[in-house]
Amino acid sequence: MKTAVWAPSFRRAYTKHTRKRPELNEKIIDTLKSLMTDPTDPNLKTHKLHGKLVGLLACSVEYDLRIVFDILENPQTKEGEILLIDIGTHEEVY
Repeated sequence: MKTAVWAPSFRRAYTKHTRKRPELNEKIIDTLKSLMTDPTDPNLKTHKLHGKLVGLLACSVEYDLRIVFDILENPQTKEGEILLIDIGTHEEVY
């Protein structure tokens, strides 16, 4: 299982979306658990990004809510980490 690292941008966007729609909190947490366990799980619809976000990945929470992330290796522990960069609608994150 990988460790989640919340970037400040992700934390702000997460707070914004869950404040508007508290019911999203559970869906986001479930998605993050799946992401930490297996980022390639077909239910997440993980895909590589292009353009200004080349090198990053995105997965789906629900129809129009995406999480943008990167998979890194912690240089000290040599364990995998998932850097959570942003969360939002297609328009907001791409």
